[in-house]
Amino acid sequence: MKKLFENSNLNYEEISNMVSNGALIIYPTDTVYGLGASINKKKSLEKIYKIKERDEKSPLIALLSDKKYVEKITVINELNRKKVEKLIETFWPGGLTIILDKKSIIPPNMVSNGSSVGVRIPNHKSSIKIIESCGGILATTSANISGEPSPRSYEELSEKIKSRVEIVINDNETPKGIESTIIDMRGTPKILREGHITRIDIEKIIGKVK
Repeated sequence: MKKLFENSNLNYEEISNMVSNGALIIYPTDTVYGLGASINKKKSLEKIYKIKERDEKSPLIALLSDKKYVEKITVINELNRKKVEKLIETFWPGGLTIILDKKSIIPPNMVSNGSSVGVRIPNHKSSIKIIESCGGILATTSANISGEPSPRSYEELSEKIKSRVEIVINDNETPKGIESTIIDMRGTPKILREGHITRIDIEKIIGKVK
């Protein structure tokens, strides 16, 4: 059964129970609307790719409710630990996704059988509460059919993708509409995508990056 939750009436316990039982959720973040699933549900992760009509070679990221979950699912290169901590302290919650080596708790089909995972805390109150209610970690991608624009508001969500999930959140805290910046911190810091946070912003904190 599909559930539409309004921002003024979010039942976090019900959302948590549904996600833990395999439901997919469309929910707002600070950048764009996201499509999420439990990292513990392999079939739900597979379903994300199917409903987005997306190549499984494109990894999902992990949105977190608190920085305490970072090292539950990743390994930080000790050579970069101080830089990673500075990035987290400066830009989280916010539009910076940090790529780190993953721990075995992250299932292979979430990250295209790769050895790394992107992590981020969104700067959005209701999404943080949703993620926390679901165990503090949600595998997430943008809530759009592959090739279509990422939805910047509830109104921009396609009926097609809404019809394919169990939970949809209609929230009046509008995303910024700019996707997160992605930086790889496994070795020499490297920006993979410049988005909400600029290269200049990052270099002011940790020095030159590729």
